[in-house]
Amino acid sequence: MQQVFTRPASLKDVQTHFCPGCHHGTVHRLTAEALDEFDLRKKTIGVASIGCSVFLYSYFNIDVVESPHGRAPAVATGVKRARPDSFVFTYQGDGDLAAIGTAEIIHAANRGEDITVIFVNNTTYGMTGGQMAPTTLVGQKTSTSPYGRNLEKEGAPVRVTELLSNLDGVAFAARVAVNNPRNLMDAKRQIKKAFRYQVEKKGFSFVEVLAACPTNWGMSPIEANERVGGEMCDYFKLGVYKNTENL
Repeated sequence: MQQVFTRPASLKDVQTHFCPGCHHGTVHRLTAEALDEFDLRKKTIGVASIGCSVFLYSYFNIDVVESPHGRAPAVATGVKRARPDSFVFTYQGDGDLAAIGTAEIIHAANRGEDITVIFVNNTTYGMTGGQMAPTTLVGQKTSTSPYGRNLEKEGAPVRVTELLSNLDGVAFAARVAVNNPRNLMDAKRQIKKAFRYQVEKKGFSFVEVLAACPTNWGMSPIEANERVGGEMCDYFKLGVYKNTENL
């Protein structure tokens, strides 16, 4: 009998620590499948930042550099410039990339660094206690916004993909979700496309993935998954926001 589904070679055969219903494991698999499809495992250097995303080195069967909080794009820039033949990607959360790492992501994108960024947006600081993040939705309750995010006081949630897509250095930018089979398959296509941009040396590529954090949201995995497909997708619209192949 032919085996048609197996663990990607770019993932270690270990059990993850992620909470029930967390989408990080799903995004890990999609990323690993893209690495395998381009036969990139042996030449890949991942850059992990702080947050739930930091466990890149525990689960991926690749070389990984750990960076300070928010600084993954800057570290990835140095790695890629020092080793231009390597495939370099960062894996970051919204509390990391969109808050303390705002300067690093904007300037790496604006320079058109030949790296790929996987940005997991679950609208909260997942590792450190569920504090309000730049992407926390208006009205969403967190440990630091117990009455809900206030538009007048905290401003609107940051739409990172739209922000970066306006920069000249960005070659590809898309937002996807992994809450159902249809969205999951599209997420795989867009991650693969973002990786291909780097393989073909076309410049900076970026994929935002809408994901669930049931534990910090105070929801069951099913409720959290439904929130991604409803409230989150309503505000953070899915789609390809920049594709220089079409320009």
